Amino acid sequence: MMSPKRILFISNGHGEDNHTSHVIQTLRQLCPAIDMAAMPIVGEGKAYRSLNVPIIGPTQIMPSGGFFYMKRFYLLKDFQSGLLGLTWRQLQAVLKYAPSCDLVMATGDVVSQTFAYLTKRPFISFISCLSSLYEGRLRLNPLLWHNLNSPRCLAVITRDPYTASDLKKQGLTKAQFGGIPALDRLVPTGKNLHLKPGVPAIALLPGSRIPEAVRNFCLQLQLVLEIAKIAPQPGVQFRAALVPEVMQQLDEIAQAQGWQHHQGILTHLPSLVEVRCYSDAFSDILCNSTLVIGMAGLAVDLAVAIGKPAIQIPGEGPQFTYRFAEAQTRLLGISAQTIGTKPATAEILKQAARRVVETLQDTEYLAKCQENGRERFGPPGASERIARLLLAHLQEL
Repeated sequence: MMSPKRILFISNGHGEDNHTSHVIQTLRQLCPAIDMAAMPIVGEGKAYRSLNVPIIGPTQIMPSGGFFYMKRFYLLKDFQSGLLGLTWRQLQAVLKYAPSCDLVMATGDVVSQTFAYLTKRPFISFISCLSSLYEGRLRLNPLLWHNLNSPRCLAVITRDPYTASDLKKQGLTKAQFGGIPALDRLVPTGKNLHLKPGVPAIALLPGSRIPEAVRNFCLQLQLVLEIAKIAPQPGVQFRAALVPEVMQQLDEIAQAQGWQHHQGILTHLPSLVEVRCYSDAFSDILCNSTLVIGMAGLAVDLAVAIGKPAIQIPGEGPQFTYRFAEAQTRLLGISAQTIGTKPATAEILKQAARRVVETLQDTEYLAKCQENGRERFGPPGASERIARLLLAHLQEL
C-alpha cells in the first residue's frame, strides 16, 4: 500500500502563517489523506497549532515580531534574544525533515524561499508579502530571484493579478495569480453585533501582536472620542475586533483611558460614547462596517478587498509605524488614507476624526472603494486555487 503524500509548509510571518493555514484547511477538505507539517520561522505558529498541524522545529517570539526591517534597533534586540541561533536550528530541522516530503510550500519572502530551496526538494513559492503595486514593478532581491528561477521551484504564486503579470513580463513565466486565502473565510457568522439600523458602523482594527495591539487600541479609543464630538446626527457606532489577549486587558485599558468596562462594552461616561468589543466576530464586524480604522496588516487588506475604506493612524510600532502605513497606502491605493507621519498626537487624532466624518459622507468615494478592492485583489477563491495547484503538482511528482 502506498504511503500518503507529504507536504512541508514553511512560512516567515504571522500573516504568512494565516494564509497557509487557510490553504491547509482547504487541502484537508479536498484530500484528507495528505500528511502535512509546518515550520513557522517567526513567532509560535498559532495558526498551525490551532489546526493541530505538527510543527517540526523550535519556535520563539522575538521582540520585533518579525518587523525588524521597520527599525534597525529591533533587529539588534532580536539578535540579543538569539535570532541567529534560532534560525540555524529551524533550518537544521527543515533539512532533516524535508527528505521525507514529496513537496514543500514556502510562504513569504527571501527567508522562507531560501529554506525551501536548500531542502533540494520540489517546492511551490507563495510570495504573499510582495507586490508590484507598491512601486509599479517588483524588484526581487538577487537571492530570491535565483531561488524562484530554480527548476525545483515549480510555481510562483502572487497575492494580486498585477504582480503575476509584472513578473511574467520580467521573464518569470511560472508566476501566476493566487490571491489572499484568508478572504475565502471572510464570511459573516450571523453574530449579533447589536447594530442600530441606518447608523454608520466603524470597525476598530488595532492588530494582533501584544503589547503593540493594546497601545494601538488605546490610540483608537482617543480617536473615537474625537469622531463622536464632530459626527453629525445620527452619529456613528463603533465595533472593535480584538484578539483574546486584548479582550482580557479591557479593565486595565478602560481605567487608563478614563472609560468604564462591562462585559466587553466600553463606555465613556462624560460623552456617552460606546465601543462594543468582540474577539469572535472579525468577519461580522468587517462585513457590517461602513469604514475601518486600521492599525494592522492583513486585517486592513481584507477590509479593502471587500470594498471598505480604511483610515490609518501611525503608532509606535514595531509593526504599525508611519513607514508601514505609508507602504500599505501604496499597496491598497485609494481605499487607504494615512493621517500623520509620526505616532499619533492629539492634533493628528483631530485631523483623522475630520477625515473619517468626511469619508462617511462621500458616497462617490465609497463607491470607488468597492471597485478598487475588486481590482486590486482579484476574485476570491485563493485557498482552493492554491490547494488544487499543490494537488496537481503532487500527482505529477
